[in-house]
Amino acid sequence: MSKLILSLDGKTIREYELDKERILIGRKPGNDIQLDNVAVSGDHAVVITILNDSFLEDLGSTNGTKVNGKFIKKCFLQRGDVIEIGKYRLSYVREEVVRKPPRDFEKTVMMKPAAAVAALPSQVEAPRDPEPASPPPAPAPSIRGGAAIQLLNGPAAGRELDLVKNLTTLGKPGVQVAVITRRPQGYFITHVEGPKPPVLNGKTLDLQPHALRDHDILELLGIKMEFFLK
Repeated sequence: MSKLILSLDGKTIREYELDKERILIGRKPGNDIQLDNVAVSGDHAVVITILNDSFLEDLGSTNGTKVNGKFIKKCFLQRGDVIEIGKYRLSYVREEVVRKPPRDFEKTVMMKPAAAVAALPSQVEAPRDPEPASPPPAPAPSIRGGAAIQLLNGPAAGRELDLVKNLTTLGKPGVQVAVITRRPQGYFITHVEGPKPPVLNGKTLDLQPHALRDHDILELLGIKMEFFLK
């Protein structure tokens, strides 16, 4: 299990296991990680963990969030990353070595903007998904027969990909990235990177995982694709 190690002035204060999907960081008492410092906003940042991957997002804080000395809006976390929020440091640690998406996320890119689409999404091997920490926002379809996505436009229109792995990444790093996760309850899509979320059935996604249903239409980087059960 991954965790964050909180330190101040070089001294370790506490460790936080990333044992649920969303870990909120901020100055308010209701946050999972409360940082008592005037440079920290009330709701400063959030860490989203999906399977074995964690993503950090700044929640529009006043003073910003840094990872390894650089300000970020949203990014993937890798082992050894140091998050700076106010005067505090949070070191990201992965205690188990598992088969995971390549660090060079370009290798798992599904598509570039519409004019340059040339390949189907890459699928990523991941361990069996644990039960979610909280109930999903809506009932999800059965996964007994499996599922797939089909590209509806662009140079690769008509091509299909079976969603047989636990995690499939879609998009282009730094522009727009989403992941489809295969859970016991069904398939879910989550926006993880980029200022503009994907669109599902004409509605822009928020930060929560959304259950996918038969014949849902997803739009990402100008490419439309259909999710269907098999």
